[in-house]
Amino acid sequence: MNPHKENCVAVIGGGPAGLMAAETAAQAGMQVDVYERMGSVGRKFLVAGKGGLNLTHAEPFAAFVTRFGTRQAEIRRWLEAFDADALRAWATGLGVETFVGSSGRVFPRDLKAAPLLRGWVRRLRASGVRFHVQQRWLGWTGAGALRFSSTEGEREVEAEAVVLALGGGSWPILGSDGSWQGILAGRGIDIAPLQAANCGFDVNWTAFLRERHAGAPIKPVSMQWTSASGEVIHRQGEFVLTRDGIEGSLVYALSAHLRDEIARQGSTTIHLDLLPGRDLARLTHDISRPRGKHSLAKHLHRHAGIDGAKAALLHEVLERDVFNDAARLAAAIKALPLRLLRPRPLDEAISSAGGVRLEDLDEQLMLRKLPGVFCAGEMLDWEAPTGGYLLSASFASGRLAGAAAANWINTRQR
Repeated sequence: MNPHKENCVAVIGGGPAGLMAAETAAQAGMQVDVYERMGSVGRKFLVAGKGGLNLTHAEPFAAFVTRFGTRQAEIRRWLEAFDADALRAWATGLGVETFVGSSGRVFPRDLKAAPLLRGWVRRLRASGVRFHVQQRWLGWTGAGALRFSSTEGEREVEAEAVVLALGGGSWPILGSDGSWQGILAGRGIDIAPLQAANCGFDVNWTAFLRERHAGAPIKPVSMQWTSASGEVIHRQGEFVLTRDGIEGSLVYALSAHLRDEIARQGSTTIHLDLLPGRDLARLTHDISRPRGKHSLAKHLHRHAGIDGAKAALLHEVLERDVFNDAARLAAAIKALPLRLLRPRPLDEAISSAGGVRLEDLDEQLMLRKLPGVFCAGEMLDWEAPTGGYLLSASFASGRLAGAAAANWINTRQR
């Protein structure tokens, strides 16, 4: 690459946000070079799609934006320019039709990420985007050139605008290790500490539950959590028992609240309704029936449908005498307390919270202290639950940053 080239945008990071920034800048007439630390682009995207790529969510826009918590006002702007419908139309343009699942989640027809990624990269190459893999970004030289290291040594690259889309701190094996934090902090950029999001939590299980029921799904179930300030959140779904605690979609839906409450209080307690389809009065009546010669386990199975991992959870939490009192047992089945001790480590999380604070960026996602440098995707200080929200906002932020980088160059040339 020449030391300097007019209309050149360097995109650092080949995930969804980076590739969308590259596509948008290229459409605006820029020469775009994508630099990726790994041996190929989109590796985390491919892993996320292994169980079925959840591209976005079909719920109404007003509800959609609330999923971004304290950052919903800023992310609303990104999504107003490129919402879930626009993302689905974009996928259709790549030959990938989508459908809405029963939960409102949107998937490709074949559920796979690979065909979409392959088609996207082909289209990007055809538009002139150039890819440089195994390039680890090291920051800038004193003269302002970008520094990269590779198997062939260090290189310097000049670009008129830069889009950083380096990911958060989850899945470091796929390239998102948060190593950019020191580089930007050294330039005076304010960074919120990275922490686990969409993560599991530790519970002090007995050896019996750990050995006999790790991996067991708990469904259907509802979860209620009340913060120290009195806020009550209720969700229904399913989760999985692990050797260390709990994880799964229902847990992830509340993980930001649970994580933050643990940070404030040292632990937090959730309440599980193990039979969300049966009210307390009926359940009490059902399990009050005479047991006769049946064991308690058989009785709970016959009259409450409680067995296996759900029964193990009851024995894990409740004192023995509760099982001899139908009213107390029914109440526990409808609101079983479970104390969560800590979130699982960041490198196990689906995504991360924290990153470059949005206050350090202008409305076009340009760093105020580094003119011409834009940021996008998970490296920014926001988070979202699973359900397609994280991908949607990552795509939208990449589109905004790519367009802004091109506009930055065009404005300076006038």
